[in-house]
Amino acid sequence: MTVKEYLGQAYRLDQRITSKLEQVASLNDLAEKATSTLTGMPKNPNNATSTMADAVTKIIDLQAEINRDIDCLVDLKREIVALIKTVDNTEYQTLLEKRYLCFETWEQIAVDMDYSIQHIYRIRDKAIARISTRA
Repeated sequence: MTVKEYLGQAYRLDQRITSKLEQVASLNDLAEKATSTLTGMPKNPNNATSTMADAVTKIIDLQAEINRDIDCLVDLKREIVALIKTVDNTEYQTLLEKRYLCFETWEQIAVDMDYSIQHIYRIRDKAIARISTRA
């Protein structure tokens, strides 16, 4: 795994967490829409599941999975921070933190740091090279 791939893991994990949160919201909507039909006919006693119960079970399972992913993301970000801190140039650290911890675009980083996009890419390459020599 390259340094860029390693640093990029946090972004991908964050995206997966966001996707799962959207799934929970969708399941919550489904659970709110679930209604029961009342009829005079007796029900099969073996048919104990309902749409609402299924949705709630899935929501609980997905929320537990999200919590595990968040724990992994926090641990991964802690590792990335430690790796970035090994770079002895604060400008390089700032760039790496903005990109790989705050998930800012290169264009936004260039604006924030008041550099051209080409210069940001040069700084990135130098920062990655410094990490590569330490890893």
